[in-house]
Amino acid sequence: MNTIGYAAESATAALAPYSFERRDLRSNDVAIDIQYCGVCHSDLHTVRNDWGGTTYPIVPGHEIVGKVTDVGSDVTKYKVGDIVAVGCMVDSCQQCDQCHKGEEQFCREGMVGTYSGTDRITGESTKGGYSKHIRVREEFVLSVPDSLDTSRVAPLLCAGITTYSPLKHWGVKAGSRVGVIGLGGLGHMALKIAKAMGASVTVLGRSDEKKEDARALGADEYLISTNDDAMEKARNSFDVIINTIPVKHDVTPYMPLLDIDGSMVIVGQVGPLQEPSTVPMLMGRRQVGGSLIGGIAETQEMLDFCAEHNVLPECEMIAMQDINDAFDRLEKADVHYRFVIDMSSLSTAS
Repeated sequence: MNTIGYAAESATAALAPYSFERRDLRSNDVAIDIQYCGVCHSDLHTVRNDWGGTTYPIVPGHEIVGKVTDVGSDVTKYKVGDIVAVGCMVDSCQQCDQCHKGEEQFCREGMVGTYSGTDRITGESTKGGYSKHIRVREEFVLSVPDSLDTSRVAPLLCAGITTYSPLKHWGVKAGSRVGVIGLGGLGHMALKIAKAMGASVTVLGRSDEKKEDARALGADEYLISTNDDAMEKARNSFDVIINTIPVKHDVTPYMPLLDIDGSMVIVGQVGPLQEPSTVPMLMGRRQVGGSLIGGIAETQEMLDFCAEHNVLPECEMIAMQDINDAFDRLEKADVHYRFVIDMSSLSTAS
């Protein structure tokens, strides 16, 4: 079927209206009319080819919420009219040990990204949610709980699961002490989810600029990481630190904040870090790990958890035609805290 979206033709091109073909409905496909799509910093990086491997023209968007308009003959979980979601991946081999464990993001053959991925059947480049329609195999479609505000759900499909998964994996529960470095799109979700899990949460920032915001969002404490005295007093304070810093940096100053056997989980920076000192790791059996989104079952679990605890991101709604301005603002960290595109604006975008 023919549909419309916004695409970039090269790493230096602005996003612009783009007409393209979606595949014919397969027997295991769910056809979705997209209502909302979140704007992720990964969209900006991929469009600019910062990580390499981008296929052009690229239609970004991997935080998708919409309504089912049709289903293939073999689909059993969804019906026309259901409100559903699609996250960062749309396929995997479904046969390897990781897929069988529900960890499709670590598929041995490589997951298929929602955009700029390679369709496992046709070999075509996948195109994402900055568009009116999408077709996705049933196993990678998620149910949106009725109690959630659909206009704010989209960022949960990336920022939500990117923070929920490590908090769960590293055992955060009632009474846990969690530090969150950075209060942006990822950081504010880590804060909200950790609080909903019953943890005590401290937000770390380089200045007091976001102190009031952190408190308003539920933070128990706010720690200024450039204040040497405050950092010294906070030694051994955390069981888990979620590190959302999106650029190359040194983790060493933060490691003494972890208690013995504590873990720092990197979810922000994709690429090199500055050379760290192993001393605070050795002296406290502290560890540094990383985490990449979550599997489909865990993503559904996250959505259900957010519905149960009324956890939603802070969003700024934009029209499709404002996406290039949004990218400019995203690059300057001028967003409170996630952009969401109202896709009903696409029909009038120019």
